[in-house]
Amino acid sequence: MGEFRKSVTSDCARIVQVARRLLPVLVLSGAVALSACSAPQVENAPDGESRLGPQAAAAQFAQVASTVEPVAEKVCRRKRKDGRCNFRILVDTSPWRPANAYQTLDRDNQPVLIFTLALIADMRNPDELAFVMSHEASHHILDHLRKQREYSEAGAKVYAEAAARGGASPEQQKKAGEIGAEFGARSYSKTFELQADYLGAQIALEAGYDPLKGAMYFQRLPDPGEEFLGSHPPNAERLATVKRAVRAAKRKRGS
Repeated sequence: MGEFRKSVTSDCARIVQVARRLLPVLVLSGAVALSACSAPQVENAPDGESRLGPQAAAAQFAQVASTVEPVAEKVCRRKRKDGRCNFRILVDTSPWRPANAYQTLDRDNQPVLIFTLALIADMRNPDELAFVMSHEASHHILDHLRKQREYSEAGAKVYAEAAARGGASPEQQKKAGEIGAEFGARSYSKTFELQADYLGAQIALEAGYDPLKGAMYFQRLPDPGEEFLGSHPPNAERLATVKRAVRAAKRKRGS
């Protein structure tokens, strides 16, 4: 595992160099509120022959970002009425952080999609990367950040009020509110992930990629199964959702 980790770190450094020349996106230098370059969090260490080289990985990211972003923006403008659809795609170049992708908002509440170098290095083909990118874009299109915040605030209120009625001290009420916020935020997280899988598959398909091939990335991830209050649904359920989305999209366009 040590040699694999060294290889990934070396690849990350070279991807940064190539990315600065190739990527039509912004590159973050420093920490962001997510993860970045370390050994990808997959069940088995990737086979060296199946991983892309640094230049190929950077070029793949540039190509996928340039084709997925306009489709995501078009779908966003169809589904959202607030005009917050100016996607920016960023790369977190911080070393030694795990493979991850994350959707957040900038100061103007416009969507930002952030990818760590470890994730970029672990994408075996354009279809996987396009699916992940479309999935993250879908979280914004479906307004999941706002909904998650509302569920978190509602959970905190319910738990804190229940503690107060039970005679809890202010400190205990605060703790109860924190537990309620966590419960509220996680209550719908699996639903949100499946919704993003569904719409993301259709965005990737419209952008010219194969979301079924892209969703094979699930097979390299630890399966969360039916973990209580887990943030992600079982991998089999996610793959089934992608298949339904593709069938629906193809029926709609008559193919």
